[in-house]
Amino acid sequence: MSIFDNPDEFYMREALREARAAAAEGEVPIGAVVVCGDHVIGRAHNQTERLHDTTAHAEMLAFTAASEHLGAKYLNDCTLYVTVEPCPMCAGAAGWTQVGRIVYGAPDPKRGYTLLTGPVLHPKTEVTGGVLADECGGLVKAFFKKKR
Repeated sequence: MSIFDNPDEFYMREALREARAAAAEGEVPIGAVVVCGDHVIGRAHNQTERLHDTTAHAEMLAFTAASEHLGAKYLNDCTLYVTVEPCPMCAGAAGWTQVGRIVYGAPDPKRGYTLLTGPVLHPKTEVTGGVLADECGGLVKAFFKKKR
């Protein structure tokens, strides 16, 4: 697939690569990439087990990498691609980074930020959900089925 065919699916597949890396390490398989100007400037996957850090979610680590790449704390002109709907912590961080757009794969009906009432994201942030949702959600379901 070319980036020009469907950019959201192209970059979500990059996030899925990160999610698969997480699964291979025994982490919850969630991956994220931050894109700015058609370039991936930050990528990460969950590392909570490896780092013994409950805040080491894919989104948080990808934001840090992107900010380091840009030399700036705001990501207004960037898009976050993440395989699962961000949790409230990651959505809050997205709000603070002022990321321009969030694209997520599978919804998270148990822990996703959309369960919250009131605004969490920056008012100008656009959100697109459901990109490759079955593939993204399937990774997480298979991971937890294997754990049980």
